[in-house]
Amino acid sequence: MVTKPVPADVTINTPRDPNTLSNYHNFVTRQTTADFEIDFEKKILKGGVTLGLESLTEKETKEIVLDTSFLDITDVKVDGKDVKWSVGDRVEPYGAPLNITLDEGVSKGTTIDVSIKLSTTEKCTALQWMAPEQTSNKKQPYMFSQCQAIHARSVFPCQDTPDVKSTFTFKLRSPLPVLASGLPTGSHEYLPGKDGKDGTLLYTFEQKVPIPSYLFAVASGDLASASIGPRSTVWTGPEELLDCQWELAGEIEPYMKAIDSVVKLPYQWTQYNALILPPSFPYGGMENPTYTYATPSIISGDKQNVDVIAHELSHSWSGNLVSAASWEHFWLNEGWTTYLERRIQAFIHGEPHRHFSSIIGWKALEESIKQFGEDHPYTKLVVDLKGQDPDDAFSSIPYEKGFHALYAFELLLGKDKWDSFIPHYFNTFKFKSIDSYDFKSNLINFFANDAEAKKKLDDFDWDTLFYKPGFPVKPEFDDTLVKTCYSLADKWKAHLSSDNGKKDDFKPKKEDIEGWMANQSVVFLESLHAVAESFTPEDVHLLGETYGYTYHKTKNIEVVSRFLTIGLRAKAQETYQPTAELLGKIGRMKFVRPLYRLLEKADRDLAVKTFEKNRDFYHPICRQMVEKDLYEGK
Repeated sequence: MVTKPVPADVTINTPRDPNTLSNYHNFVTRQTTADFEIDFEKKILKGGVTLGLESLTEKETKEIVLDTSFLDITDVKVDGKDVKWSVGDRVEPYGAPLNITLDEGVSKGTTIDVSIKLSTTEKCTALQWMAPEQTSNKKQPYMFSQCQAIHARSVFPCQDTPDVKSTFTFKLRSPLPVLASGLPTGSHEYLPGKDGKDGTLLYTFEQKVPIPSYLFAVASGDLASASIGPRSTVWTGPEELLDCQWELAGEIEPYMKAIDSVVKLPYQWTQYNALILPPSFPYGGMENPTYTYATPSIISGDKQNVDVIAHELSHSWSGNLVSAASWEHFWLNEGWTTYLERRIQAFIHGEPHRHFSSIIGWKALEESIKQFGEDHPYTKLVVDLKGQDPDDAFSSIPYEKGFHALYAFELLLGKDKWDSFIPHYFNTFKFKSIDSYDFKSNLINFFANDAEAKKKLDDFDWDTLFYKPGFPVKPEFDDTLVKTCYSLADKWKAHLSSDNGKKDDFKPKKEDIEGWMANQSVVFLESLHAVAESFTPEDVHLLGETYGYTYHKTKNIEVVSRFLTIGLRAKAQETYQPTAELLGKIGRMKFVRPLYRLLEKADRDLAVKTFEKNRDFYHPICRQMVEKDLYEGK
């Protein structure tokens, strides 16, 4: 197909996203209505969608191509009339194109309604269906979606690219409460069940701020809610509600005030709510508008892990409001969000806390680069994903290397000048999708009349920033909050390196970490990872029991996962079974994938047995990634 240039006044000028089969440069989705019944018995969504598509060309194109993946499509109509349509051959990893043939072209600027009847199938990669016994109270089934990166196409035909933003209307029928990524507009129209089945209620939501397809979200289950702020609620299972409310109450408004001090753009989404999902949720959080999805691992009983919420709230500006145009520029979502998250920490707790978080982030960056290899193309800031699955490139790199890209400009220009640019960036690109080159030109143009800043940006090595694999330049961080962590780690390292006949007199005691935040324990443990192989099983036991880091002594998974990492690397068998137990209770990939890799090296039989036992517990995305880790090349 020959693509003609689109005039500059059109929102989307070129097909910048290589991970979609849709012809969104010819037609673009402006409005999506999703009308589904949630069928827990068959584990499907059934119903249909209507896409309001605007023509971007002057009648040249008579074909609409949409992304689909493993969908059962039964009918397609355009403006209420039957049309020719077909589902093409599957193209891995992008699914199969839905080809719709129009009788005639559509004038530029004209909108047509494409209505599609369909149901999802058992191969849907975006939905997880949980039997009652997989939930915390074991009473009701549960389902939730996770559409990032390219999984929305397995729920409904769409232009599954972040370069397209659409408003959404949700009409969702279920026997259990429903949440979706929009503002609730009511629950009504009860239908009684048949043949002994439960009746269903229709739940409706509106999302009037345009969002990309990967932010489509729906969840249904035994849900209860409680207030955590003047415009915020937390939703979760009834048994967990009070713990979740305690953990999050009073946190959101201070975060919003902190972001407003930097971005100076009011919150656009009216409400900010958190849905604490079952433990199989594969991410720390997912920034679905209005209802952030969050892992229950943040509910640690000590308010030490609520920075996940600070991160997801920051996405309300970076990622959701200003979106990366493709997954190749994912750092624009996650780098900006990590940067804003750390500005929140500085605003609320002081600048040393921002640096402290950055030190922890650098460790995560080291681990990801080590996993890929320093020369791997996925360690670049801007990656080439042509023909690739974006999930394969997922790591902490776009988060941390993206943060360092922005922090480098703060250091280069000076904080005051950089802070003057931030509101301009978000106001210029709100409601739009952009790539790294838009960011570059916007930054350069903003300082065009500032001779000093202009020279610095003209001399800046943009190619190195965007395309050099491996590590960025490591800045000097304020180590105020890590000095005691490193000091204790040094004592342990000296203890580990002592000759058997000349053991040092170091005696670990509980008071060593008295007054520490949980993240100080994280830094301490991570600093021991480099010498983990020097630990004897006795040393591992002493470390865990003295400081309360074992699986059975702390609910803080950030801490216990770092301790188990040491135990697995040291081949301390007392940590093998606790690791297997933890892997059967949490599906967050940040912990699951590294722990499986380490357990596989320590005891492959136990790793495989643990995975097969819990295979159905994991979200399809997590399950697919762990399968690759355990079985590919083995």
